Amino acid sequence: MSRHPSVKWAQRSDKVFITIELPDAKDIKLKLEPEGKFIFSATKDGTPYVVDLELFDKIDVEESKYNIGLRSIVYAIKKADKKWWSRLIKKEGKPPAFVKVDWDKWVDEEEESATGKRLPDFDDMDFSKLDMGGDDDFDMDESKDEEEEPKENEEDGKEEAASSTTKDEPVELAEEAKA
Repeated sequence: MSRHPSVKWAQRSDKVFITIELPDAKDIKLKLEPEGKFIFSATKDGTPYVVDLELFDKIDVEESKYNIGLRSIVYAIKKADKKWWSRLIKKEGKPPAFVKVDWDKWVDEEEESATGKRLPDFDDMDFSKLDMGGDDDFDMDESKDEEEEPKENEEDGKEEAASSTTKDEPVELAEEAKA
Protein backbone atom coordinates (compact mmCIF):
# COMPACT_ATOMS: atom_id res chain seq x y z
CA MET A 1 0.00 0.00 0.00
CA SER A 2 1.26 3.48 -0.85
CA ARG A 3 1.54 6.47 1.45
CA HIS A 4 1.03 10.18 0.92
CA PRO A 5 3.92 12.62 1.41
CA SER A 6 3.33 16.03 2.95
CA VAL A 7 2.09 18.45 0.27
CA LYS A 8 2.10 22.25 0.63
CA TRP A 9 0.54 24.71 -1.82
CA ALA A 10 0.34 28.43 -2.49
CA GLN A 11 -0.92 30.50 -5.38
CA ARG A 12 -0.68 33.72 -7.35
CA SER A 13 -3.22 34.85 -9.91
CA ASP A 14 -1.26 33.10 -12.68
CA LYS A 15 0.43 30.16 -10.87
CA VAL A 16 -0.01 27.46 -8.27
CA PHE A 17 3.01 26.25 -6.31
CA ILE A 18 2.94 22.66 -5.09
CA THR A 19 5.76 21.48 -2.82
CA ILE A 20 6.07 17.79 -2.03
CA GLU A 21 8.18 17.22 1.05
CA LEU A 22 9.86 13.85 0.68
CA PRO A 23 13.59 13.88 1.47
CA ASP A 24 15.77 11.37 -0.39
CA ALA A 25 12.97 10.34 -2.78
CA LYS A 26 13.88 7.89 -5.57
CA ASP A 27 12.17 6.96 -8.87
CA ILE A 28 10.28 10.27 -9.02
CA LYS A 29 7.53 10.51 -11.60
CA LEU A 30 5.52 13.69 -12.23
CA LYS A 31 2.56 14.04 -14.56
CA LEU A 32 0.38 17.04 -15.36
CA GLU A 33 -2.68 17.01 -17.57
CA PRO A 34 -4.29 20.14 -19.10
CA GLU A 35 -7.68 19.54 -17.44
CA GLY A 36 -5.95 19.90 -14.05
CA LYS A 37 -4.78 16.43 -13.09
CA PHE A 38 -1.60 16.33 -10.95
CA ILE A 39 0.06 12.96 -10.34
CA PHE A 40 3.24 12.32 -8.35
CA SER A 41 4.85 9.03 -7.42
CA ALA A 42 8.18 8.11 -5.82
CA THR A 43 9.76 5.67 -3.39
CA LYS A 44 11.66 6.24 -0.19
CA ASP A 45 13.35 3.39 1.67
CA GLY A 46 11.37 0.93 -0.46
CA THR A 47 7.99 2.49 0.44
CA PRO A 48 5.90 3.88 -2.44
CA TYR A 49 4.44 7.39 -2.12
CA VAL A 50 1.64 8.72 -4.33
CA VAL A 51 -0.22 12.02 -4.76
CA ASP A 52 -3.15 12.12 -7.18
CA LEU A 53 -5.01 15.45 -7.19
CA GLU A 54 -7.68 16.88 -9.45
CA LEU A 55 -6.81 20.57 -9.39
CA PHE A 56 -9.47 23.28 -9.16
CA ASP A 57 -9.22 24.40 -12.79
CA LYS A 58 -7.36 23.89 -16.07
CA ILE A 59 -3.60 24.43 -16.32
CA ASP A 60 -0.97 25.14 -18.97
CA VAL A 61 1.26 22.06 -18.99
CA GLU A 62 3.83 23.53 -21.42
CA GLU A 63 4.49 26.62 -19.24
CA SER A 64 4.66 24.71 -15.94
CA LYS A 65 8.06 23.93 -14.41
CA TYR A 66 9.40 21.75 -11.61
CA ASN A 67 12.56 21.39 -9.54
CA ILE A 68 13.63 18.16 -7.86
CA GLY A 69 15.75 18.85 -4.79
CA LEU A 70 17.26 16.60 -2.14
CA ARG A 71 14.51 17.36 0.41
CA SER A 72 11.52 18.35 -1.71
CA ILE A 73 10.00 18.60 -5.17
CA VAL A 74 8.58 22.01 -6.15
CA TYR A 75 6.19 22.40 -9.07
CA ALA A 76 5.27 25.87 -10.39
CA ILE A 77 2.08 25.19 -12.32
CA LYS A 78 0.88 27.83 -14.77
CA LYS A 79 -2.89 28.39 -14.63
CA ALA A 80 -4.76 28.31 -17.96
CA ASP A 81 -6.72 31.40 -16.90
CA LYS A 82 -5.23 34.19 -14.79
CA LYS A 83 -7.60 34.12 -11.82
CA TRP A 84 -7.54 33.22 -8.13
CA TRP A 85 -8.75 29.78 -7.15
CA SER A 86 -10.91 29.40 -4.05
CA ARG A 87 -9.11 26.12 -3.21
CA LEU A 88 -6.45 23.77 -4.63
CA ILE A 89 -8.63 20.82 -5.55
CA LYS A 90 -11.87 20.62 -7.50
CA LYS A 91 -13.73 18.62 -4.85
CA GLU A 92 -15.51 20.82 -2.32
CA GLY A 93 -15.18 20.26 1.40
CA LYS A 94 -12.20 19.51 3.56
CA PRO A 95 -8.96 18.85 1.62
CA PRO A 96 -6.96 15.66 2.25
CA ALA A 97 -5.04 15.66 5.54
CA PHE A 98 -1.66 15.58 3.77
CA VAL A 99 -2.37 18.87 1.87
CA LYS A 100 -1.53 22.10 3.72
CA VAL A 101 -1.09 25.77 2.84
CA ASP A 102 2.50 26.89 2.22
CA TRP A 103 2.55 30.14 4.21
CA ASP A 104 6.16 30.82 3.17
CA LYS A 105 5.07 31.28 -0.46
CA TRP A 106 1.53 32.54 0.11
CA VAL A 107 0.49 36.00 -1.10
CA ASP A 108 -3.06 37.27 -0.61
CA GLU A 109 -5.04 38.40 -3.63
CA GLU A 110 -5.23 41.96 -2.25
CA GLU A 111 -1.46 42.14 -1.74
CA GLU A 112 -0.74 41.03 -5.30
CA SER A 113 -3.30 43.38 -6.87
CA ALA A 114 -2.25 46.35 -4.70
CA THR A 115 1.32 46.22 -5.96
CA GLY A 116 0.45 44.92 -9.39
CA LYS A 117 3.26 42.40 -9.09
CA ARG A 118 4.75 39.90 -6.72
CA LEU A 119 6.01 41.21 -3.41
CA PRO A 120 9.80 41.48 -3.09
CA ASP A 121 11.72 38.37 -2.09
CA PHE A 122 14.45 39.11 0.46
CA ASP A 123 15.82 35.56 0.75
CA ASP A 124 18.91 36.29 -1.35
CA MET A 125 19.65 39.76 0.06
CA ASP A 126 22.82 40.19 2.09
CA PHE A 127 21.91 42.63 4.86
CA SER A 128 25.51 42.77 6.13
CA LYS A 129 26.43 44.95 3.12
CA LEU A 130 23.97 47.63 4.16
CA ASP A 131 25.72 50.27 6.25
CA MET A 132 23.00 50.99 8.75
CA GLY A 133 25.18 53.06 11.07
CA GLY A 134 26.14 52.41 14.64
CA ASP A 135 29.34 51.28 16.31
CA ASP A 136 30.37 47.71 15.47
CA ASP A 137 31.93 47.24 18.94
CA PHE A 138 28.76 48.10 20.82
CA ASP A 139 26.52 45.12 21.62
CA MET A 140 23.08 46.23 22.77
CA ASP A 141 22.29 42.86 24.39
CA GLU A 142 25.60 42.80 26.29
CA SER A 143 25.05 46.28 27.71
CA LYS A 144 21.51 45.42 28.78
CA ASP A 145 22.67 42.26 30.58
CA GLU A 146 25.35 44.17 32.42
CA GLU A 147 22.90 46.85 33.53
CA GLU A 148 20.48 44.27 34.89
CA GLU A 149 23.13 42.33 36.79
CA PRO A 150 23.97 45.05 39.35
CA LYS A 151 20.28 45.31 40.25
CA GLU A 152 20.33 41.62 41.18
CA ASN A 153 23.53 42.15 43.17
CA GLU A 154 22.05 45.15 45.01
CA GLU A 155 19.32 42.91 46.36
CA ASP A 156 21.93 40.49 47.72
CA GLY A 157 23.81 43.28 49.54
CA LYS A 158 25.88 46.31 48.77
CA GLU A 159 29.16 44.69 49.85
CA GLU A 160 28.73 41.88 47.32
CA ALA A 161 27.86 44.36 44.56
CA ALA A 162 30.91 46.50 45.32
CA SER A 163 33.25 43.51 44.98
CA SER A 164 31.74 42.47 41.66
CA THR A 165 33.85 43.30 38.60
CA THR A 166 30.76 43.63 36.37
CA LYS A 167 29.47 46.43 38.61
CA ASP A 168 32.26 48.70 37.38
CA GLU A 169 31.82 47.90 33.67
CA PRO A 170 28.53 49.77 33.15
CA VAL A 171 30.09 52.82 34.76
CA GLU A 172 32.96 52.65 32.28
CA LEU A 173 30.51 52.37 29.38
CA ALA A 174 28.60 55.37 30.68
CA GLU A 175 31.83 57.39 30.98
CA GLU A 176 32.82 56.43 27.41
CA ALA A 177 29.42 57.52 26.12
CA LYS A 178 29.81 60.96 27.75
CA ALA A 179 33.28 61.49 26.25
